[in-house]
Amino acid sequence: MAKVSPRTLSGFMELLPAQQMKMERMMQILRDSYALYGFTPLDTPIIESAEVLLAKGGGETEKQVYRFQKGDSDLALRFDLTVPLAKYVAQHYGELAFPFRRCQIGKVYRGERAQRGRFREFYQADIDVIGDGKLDILNEAEIPAIIYNTFTKLGLTKFKIRVNNRKLLNGFYAMNGMSEKAGEIMRTVDKLDKIGAEKVKALLIDEVKMLPCKAENVLDFMAICGTNAEVIEALERYRCMDVTFDQGLDELIAVTRYLRDFGVPEENFAVDLTIARGLDYYTGTVYETVMSEHPEIGSVCSGGRYDNLAEYYTDKQLPGVGISIGLTRLFYVLNEQGLLSDELITAPCDALVLPMTEELGFAVAAATALRNAGIRTQLYGEKKKFKAKMAYADRIGVPFAVLIGEDEMNEGVLSVKDMKTGEQVKLAPDAAAQYIAQRVAAMNSGSVIKE
Repeated sequence: MAKVSPRTLSGFMELLPAQQMKMERMMQILRDSYALYGFTPLDTPIIESAEVLLAKGGGETEKQVYRFQKGDSDLALRFDLTVPLAKYVAQHYGELAFPFRRCQIGKVYRGERAQRGRFREFYQADIDVIGDGKLDILNEAEIPAIIYNTFTKLGLTKFKIRVNNRKLLNGFYAMNGMSEKAGEIMRTVDKLDKIGAEKVKALLIDEVKMLPCKAENVLDFMAICGTNAEVIEALERYRCMDVTFDQGLDELIAVTRYLRDFGVPEENFAVDLTIARGLDYYTGTVYETVMSEHPEIGSVCSGGRYDNLAEYYTDKQLPGVGISIGLTRLFYVLNEQGLLSDELITAPCDALVLPMTEELGFAVAAATALRNAGIRTQLYGEKKKFKAKMAYADRIGVPFAVLIGEDEMNEGVLSVKDMKTGEQVKLAPDAAAQYIAQRVAAMNSGSVIKE
C-alpha cells in the first residue's frame, strides 16, 4: 500500500514540543493577567451557522470565510472572536450581568493568502467589556492598562500603546467639510506607517478625490506630535469648533488621566492622531500597540470602543470596548527574531524517575510522592540500558533525573541529578521534592520573552 506523505497545510502552524510549551506559557500568562481584572473565560464554537456568523454580510472578510455544507446545513468556521461574542451576548442577554467582561483565547480561520507571519489558522487572545445601554469611559482607560500589565508580565518593556479617539477624527473632518468622506479618509490615513505621508497624500487626492489643500490639512493634523500633554494642548486649539470633536477630546483627556492613575508609565503610551483603525466599527477610543525596537512587526495588539456589539442580532443597545492580540503571529515573529527565552523549562515534566532495577515498587512510590508534592513527574518504565535512559532525559530536556538503584532502595532515598550542571545529591523523598521545587521555581522565574 502506498504511503501518504505526512504534511501540514500552508498557513497552519504546528510546533515541536519545546516551542509548544513556550506558546502554552504565553497563553497562561495572558489568562492569569486577564483574570486579575475580573474577566470571565469564554469558549464559543469554532463552527457556526453561516447565517449567524455572516449576519453583517459583504466585505473582504466574507470572501475569506471557510464555508461548507453538511447535509442541509450551511456552516462556516469563525473568522474572529468578536462576532461569536456578539451572538453569545444577544442569545444569553437575560442570563448575564452587565457590564459583562469576557476573555477568550481561541483559534480562528481565514482563507487569505498564506505568507510569512500570516496564517489561515491562528490564535486570537481577546478581552471585551460589554455594557447594557451605556458603558463608562473608565473602561476605555482600563483596557490599555491591561495591555501594559499583560505585556510586562510576558517580559516586554519596550512597547508603546498608541491611543486616539474616532470622535476626535470625525469632528475634525466635520469642521473641515469632509464628513461624507470621513470613513475613506480614515482608512487611507491608517496606512501612514506602512507607505508614508507622500503616498497617503497621493491616495487622498487620487482615490478619495480630495483637494490638495484639504489633503494637506489632514496630514498637518495627523502630524501633531510631542508628549501627551503637548498633543492635547495642541488639540485644545480646535475646541468649540465641533461638538463631536469636543466630546472626543474630553474622552481622550479622561483616558490619558486614568492611564496614569492605573500606573501605566508615560513612556509606554502615547496619544497618536494617526491611529484610526480602518474599520467603521469603532466609534470612540482606539488602540494599537507596537514593539518600540521592532516596528517592522507592526501592531501586536489593537482594538477600541464600539457603540453596538450585537446590532445584527438584537435591538438592545450593547456598547463595548475590547482588544485583540494576534497570538500566533506574535509568537511566530518573536520566535523568528530570537526573542523567546531559552532559560525557561520547556520539558513536559520537571523530574524524570529512572528505575535502575527490575523491582519498580519503590520507583512508583517515589514518583507518586513527587506528584503529591506538586512536582510534574514522569516515570520511565522502559526496559532499556542506563545510557539510553539518560539519552531520553537529555532529549526531552528534563531539568532533573531521579535515579533509583539498589542502594537508593535500601537507604530509602532518591538520587537527584541536575541535568544541566551534572550535580547529584541523595535526599529523602520529601527533601527531594522540596529541593526540586525550589530549583524549578528559580529556573521558571524569568520571562517568556527576552529583551
